[in-house]
Amino acid sequence: MIFYNLFRHSPEFLELKSGEVLLKEGDVGEVMYVLIEGAAKIECRGMFFAEIGPGDFVGELAVIDGSPRLATTTALTDCKFVEVDRERFHFLVAETPNFALEVMRVLAQRLRRTDELRLRETGKPN
Repeated sequence: MIFYNLFRHSPEFLELKSGEVLLKEGDVGEVMYVLIEGAAKIECRGMFFAEIGPGDFVGELAVIDGSPRLATTTALTDCKFVEVDRERFHFLVAETPNFALEVMRVLAQRLRRTDELRLRETGKPN
């Protein structure tokens, strides 16, 4: 919820209609997005990965390491997102330690989820 509280009063939102794509796998990206309103899905190589809601974020890896997008994010409902560029991200990490901790927590959860999906795909028990 830290992300929702930090960004819900931002003056500018990126609005998407249901079905519109926010991020596309393989694209170059330099910003992450915090979902303020609505629901979206994350898919990797056409496989469902997660559904996100208000306070969740996507695109953080591009801000951290400049890598291409690993997944596609599509609005499931009408959505409002706040854009966080690299400069703002670094400022928040430096000035708001809980922001950095929350990013790490979510990254750890997503890594675990990826590991679980790969284990299921290969048929190996966890």
